[in-house]
Amino acid sequence: MNSKEVLSLAKEKLTSLDSNLIDVLDITRPISVEYAKQLAKVISKLSPLLGNMIEFSTVDLLNQSNWSNSGKWIRQDPGFPDALFKSETVTPNPGIEIKAWFPFATEITARFKDSVTIFENDNIDMALIAWLPEHVIWGKPKIIDVLVVSGKSVAEARDLHYHKPPEYLVFEPEDTTSRTANLQQTNTNGYKLQEDKCDPVAAAAVVASWGPNGKTYDPSPNYQRLLRSLYADYVYRLDTNYAKIDRIEHAEIEAFKLRVLETAFNGKTIREWGNILSSKNERELESALETIL
Repeated sequence: MNSKEVLSLAKEKLTSLDSNLIDVLDITRPISVEYAKQLAKVISKLSPLLGNMIEFSTVDLLNQSNWSNSGKWIRQDPGFPDALFKSETVTPNPGIEIKAWFPFATEITARFKDSVTIFENDNIDMALIAWLPEHVIWGKPKIIDVLVVSGKSVAEARDLHYHKPPEYLVFEPEDTTSRTANLQQTNTNGYKLQEDKCDPVAAAAVVASWGPNGKTYDPSPNYQRLLRSLYADYVYRLDTNYAKIDRIEHAEIEAFKLRVLETAFNGKTIREWGNILSSKNERELESALETIL
């Protein structure tokens, strides 16, 4: 087997998981509508915990398949990617970065910040796993749908979407190859120009002097030095919302998001449930909750 074959089989396994229950916890059925209303307000707080549990479960699931004795999936925590196919014969080792999505949240809040340089061999995919409690706000976690795409394509879409010098800069991580594995940096960061604190026209002139390709993102050291000189001469601030998956504008992710939100679930679409649970219309909320109790 080679890396592409391993990833293809893993994708096939993961994308067949819709309607699969994850037996890691069970949210007790509310004893009253009033209790259900309170649960609806806090259920999203389970998302970070379930995200980690889904990562554990995914690695266990992948190891249930026959990999022709080529290797074994391991979870890396901390580490990138989340799931790595450890093998002495399949090189470079394939991997999957796993992101969980709770569709009742206002957006897909998981971030994808890893440098495009890590995906040079295109041997790492990203799995976006949408889940909800099987009865909307109670029961076992249920996988609604799964998207598996090339991690390289996500990183490229992110850089294309964000990097617009001088207004917005994407920086590669510092060179940390001399450090031990747990101290190496792989994350990019985004910075916004503070136009009220400097001269944006002068900054634009600097970028224009870089030539016709000056605005095209490039992770190379030479281009990164140009960006850092711009950062040093003008005022920028770190963008704390940078690289949220919902904002990257990756075509397959956008299509997946729409598909999930329009999925029928316990008598309504997921989008409809999300609107109801966040609504201030108490009568509508109570009426909907009664149908699942």
